[in-house]
Amino acid sequence: MMEHDHTNAQSAGDSIDTTAHRHSTSAATTAAANSAQHDMDPSSFRDPKLARELIDRIHRLVGNRRINLMEVCGTHTVSIGRYGFRSIMPEGLRLLSGPGCPVCVTANRDIDHAIALARSEGITVATFGDMMRVPGSTSSLAAEKSAGRDVRIVYSPLDALELATELSDRNVVFMGVGFETTTPAIAACVLEAASRGIENFSVFCVHKTTPPALRAIANDPETTIDGFILPGHVCTITGLAPFQFIAREFNIPGVVTGFEPVDILTGIDRLVEMIISGTPAVENAYPRSVRDAGNPVARSIAEKVFEPCSATWRGMGEIAHSGLRIREDYARYDARRRFAVEVEPTREPHGCRCGDVLRGVIAPTQCPLFGRACTPEHPVGPCMVSSEGSCAAYFRYR
Repeated sequence: MMEHDHTNAQSAGDSIDTTAHRHSTSAATTAAANSAQHDMDPSSFRDPKLARELIDRIHRLVGNRRINLMEVCGTHTVSIGRYGFRSIMPEGLRLLSGPGCPVCVTANRDIDHAIALARSEGITVATFGDMMRVPGSTSSLAAEKSAGRDVRIVYSPLDALELATELSDRNVVFMGVGFETTTPAIAACVLEAASRGIENFSVFCVHKTTPPALRAIANDPETTIDGFILPGHVCTITGLAPFQFIAREFNIPGVVTGFEPVDILTGIDRLVEMIISGTPAVENAYPRSVRDAGNPVARSIAEKVFEPCSATWRGMGEIAHSGLRIREDYARYDARRRFAVEVEPTREPHGCRCGDVLRGVIAPTQCPLFGRACTPEHPVGPCMVSSEGSCAAYFRYR
């Protein structure tokens, strides 16, 4: 955590009494931050002097205002916790964690469906490690593995594809979870399976796309979001265009940022300035990795295999066009179409408020189970399971 004196920061803000001085400070700080963004020396993104200047400037800008910013990326959730930014922001500036963890937003019904597949004769379920311990209605994939079901942890979809070549007498189902960042790789595996004629491989697709979730949050009467810290990883694929609506339709600014201290502080600084000036826009403060047009090649691979569909998000319900399903041309690789399984009635964990946390309605510490009945060792909800879950991050860095 970076050392900072709140009182000194506020006093410094009170001492600035001319617009010219504010603009001069803004120009100098912004120029330094932009220089850091283009400097490929990793140490520049952790420059203590620049970080302190940005923190001081954020305090001066915010003053006595109340501002709610939401990040929608699990890596941002972890970085903000690791660097202690919540504790050194102005009292009126709240950093909320939104639906940025793909494991966390996966609905209980989808977890139960994966468990039903694992219980089926002749099926091996392969998934990322974080999904193993996420509780379903009555079980988890980890519990099913302990009970003798064939559930494997893989580190990439390609591992699952190779597993299918090794287990030629079984059907290998890869549980595809993630946002726009992981979708192209899974699409490439489907194309590879088709090219190689691997017929015992399929994907249980629970992929989601980020922009429709932000639209749902912007429309949610229980949330008041003044600015979005946009996901750096996702935007390397999507570019900025899919997020322009938040400024155009809702007058809410958004800034794409990276994950180092100067990255995040620069994003917060730009958001606060746009909020105060009433000039909302969607900006890219992560140009060393994100291009305005994103990655068209990766998108074309994903679009060849997947098409948009409605999807259910934990705590947010069904959101139109926020999910992905496998196109008809590759239906034989779609586990939903291929295997008819009986899924048990869905039950939500009693007392768990993961859904409200993901919408920014409450902070993790406001859930009555947090740190008591629900811990990383004994999680009740998925936000405490995933390493990128907001509850797990709050618990680790509290």
